[in-house]
Amino acid sequence: MPQNSGSSDDPLAQAKDGLIEELKMEGVTDARVLAALQAVPREEFVRPHDRHAAYDNRALPIGKGQTISQPLIVGLMTQLLGLKGDERVLEVGTGSGYQAAVLSLLCKEVYSIEIDPELAEQARTRLQQLGYDNVQVRAGDGFFGWPEAAPFDAVIITAVAPRVPEPLLEQLKPNGVIVMPLEEGWSETLVRVRKLGNGTTSMERFGAVAFVPMRGAVRTKPPE
Repeated sequence: MPQNSGSSDDPLAQAKDGLIEELKMEGVTDARVLAALQAVPREEFVRPHDRHAAYDNRALPIGKGQTISQPLIVGLMTQLLGLKGDERVLEVGTGSGYQAAVLSLLCKEVYSIEIDPELAEQARTRLQQLGYDNVQVRAGDGFFGWPEAAPFDAVIITAVAPRVPEPLLEQLKPNGVIVMPLEEGWSETLVRVRKLGNGTTSMERFGAVAFVPMRGAVRTKPPE
């Protein structure tokens, strides 16, 4: 596993320390999540000319119309998963691989799907080079999940969708959760959906967010 990137006199390390303090004030309070955000070198997941801005609390473009999410959103979504360390987590929307790296320090296994094959390959290579060896990445439509690796304890979707993809609910263990941005009218809301033991679901809402849209079958396949 990768080593903690730590603090030093390096300007990036100082910027990271400042970011962590900002995230605490903005509602990221889980000590394990904060430690993971401290440990993962976000500068390795942004484009070279954006390294100086790696610890700004904002999303940054990574190409192909995609972004690396704002650190606050990564922290809040990860916190909502409630990970204890022994879970198997499915991520839809690998992007740069940053969210997967954070998750890898908090759970047993991460399975991450990216619809863009080039981004998927870049993220896979990056994660391997950085030592995140409990993450698997593959190219595909995240709507369909990763059936052969199911069931999962938790699912995180890092693109906004018009509904909860039905296959992901099917691949979720009873009492498992899906954390995702959901389109509701003209707005986007961060939600946590829990699969109850009787086959129904409950949903909690955590405020307005803004994400790139989820592509693929979720836009074309009718609800089941």
